Amino acid sequence: MVTRRGVLVVGAAAGALAFGVWGRRPAVAAEGSFEIAMSDAEWRKRLTEKQFSVLRLSGTERPYSSPLNDERRKGRFACAGCENPLFSSETKFDSGTGWPSFWAPLDKAIGTGRDTAFGMEREEVHCARCGGHLGHVFNDGPKPTGLRYCMNGVAMTFRPAAA
Repeated sequence: MVTRRGVLVVGAAAGALAFGVWGRRPAVAAEGSFEIAMSDAEWRKRLTEKQFSVLRLSGTERPYSSPLNDERRKGRFACAGCENPLFSSETKFDSGTGWPSFWAPLDKAIGTGRDTAFGMEREEVHCARCGGHLGHVFNDGPKPTGLRYCMNGVAMTFRPAAA
């Protein structure tokens, strides 16, 4: 039997989950010393609200919301905060998760750190140049690395290869 209390409990749990998955939390990627460093006010002037939420506050965009998820052209994906080249289109694959995914980054393009937010332990990925949060890396990707770099599209830009 459906009760008013049951509906309220399920609704509250769903709201908490939605906020936890797509909400904002303190930045973890911005800790440390990076070549590009700015104040929050400077980052806010440079980035859109969504970019700031992901890159500086370690937020997550909704799945299937980024046009970069469907990007199939040859080229390079770069950090939206500092234009640091991050991934080649040659390592991009369709993971079915709703976020742009890659099996390897470009050499020295990223850094990683431990992320224990929301009661999970994950490996967070950030830009090696500005410390901007990009996403997470998982051990369920394709060969040759077996890794899946699951990135927020809003945290990146795409530059097509010259024809």
